[in-house]
Amino acid sequence: MAEKDKIEEAVADIGNDTPTAYTEIKMGGGWYMAISLERSERFDKEYVEISKERAGKKRSRFNLSPKHTRILGEALIRFADENDLDNFDGKGGDD
Repeated sequence: MAEKDKIEEAVADIGNDTPTAYTEIKMGGGWYMAISLERSERFDKEYVEISKERAGKKRSRFNLSPKHTRILGEALIRFADENDLDNFDGKGGDD
């Protein structure tokens, strides 16, 4: 399970008085995984953006339909449980 002190939640206001959700997860080495609810002006649709950030700059992004967010979260939890990732030590290779 993710450590509570590594997750920061905040709600920011965007111009049209619609709040957008924002969460950061500390990853180490100055990296953060940012998860935010964004709105496309071009298509007038909302989407969830998952990005890897360092020093306030987005290095990579993934946009996700809001209706698939819960499915992704549940799939990540199931993957972590099936592969015992709570006890993952980061060492590769066969022992």
